Amino acid sequence: MASTKLDGAGAQKMKTLEDALVTLQQLHGFVERMAMEMKNNKPLGVMPMQLKRMATPLVGQLKGQFGIIADMVSTLILVGGRGGGDLVKVRSYREQVAQIRTAIDMAGSKVKKEHAVDIDLAPE
Repeated sequence: MASTKLDGAGAQKMKTLEDALVTLQQLHGFVERMAMEMKNNKPLGVMPMQLKRMATPLVGQLKGQFGIIADMVSTLILVGGRGGGDLVKVRSYREQVAQIRTAIDMAGSKVKKEHAVDIDLAPE
């Protein structure tokens, strides 16, 4: 009976993606908190800067192995620096978070497919 596992490089890439997904979930929670502030007619204030501070390490974490996803996170950071209303910023943040999550999921599937190694299990 055969089974598969990831080789060393694949395991490292999956660890990077899992850590990035945890950070992205924190960013998503923060974006939703910003949306709630908007709904309650409160200004965002320094929240875009806090989001930038949270997202910046994620770029460095992903840059070595997943440069395209790191560029997507950079785009998320740049959204806060644009002009326009807070409502437009929150909507853009939501879109960027969704795109990054999709890209991480697709990268995880690709890593599993490319780095799978067959292992033989002992017969019962």
